[in-house]
Amino acid sequence: MATFQLSLVSPERLLFAGQADQVDLPGVEGDFGVLAGHAPVVATLRPGIVTAIAGSVRDSFVVLGGLAEFSRGELTILAESAVTVDDFDLAGFKATIEEMQEGLASKSAGDELDRAVALLDHYKSIHTSLATTAAF
Repeated sequence: MATFQLSLVSPERLLFAGQADQVDLPGVEGDFGVLAGHAPVVATLRPGIVTAIAGSVRDSFVVLGGLAEFSRGELTILAESAVTVDDFDLAGFKATIEEMQEGLASKSAGDELDRAVALLDHYKSIHTSLATTAAF
């Protein structure tokens, strides 16, 4: 299988730099995968899990938003916040979700509430995915 260069960068550090066969991304407009030869694309990322696959190795990262650009055979992910799944604080994240739920009552109806609910849904989805995976 053809590979391409992947760089995943957070404000704190470079999390991943290497070759990948496939990368699955949580796009704002829906999840999508990138393979070698993909058309050039720039996409906004929502909170979710990025999975990089190289042969039989799968590296997964929790990202809390950012941008992804694929051009000239290279995928660059500039994450607002990112950490490897292994280093992710699931208990702390659950506490954050609970705080967000309690804070919904203080949001006024309309766009502010809609954005808060959407973000909460994304966070819950991440938590569910990781909690389910950790159970195995």
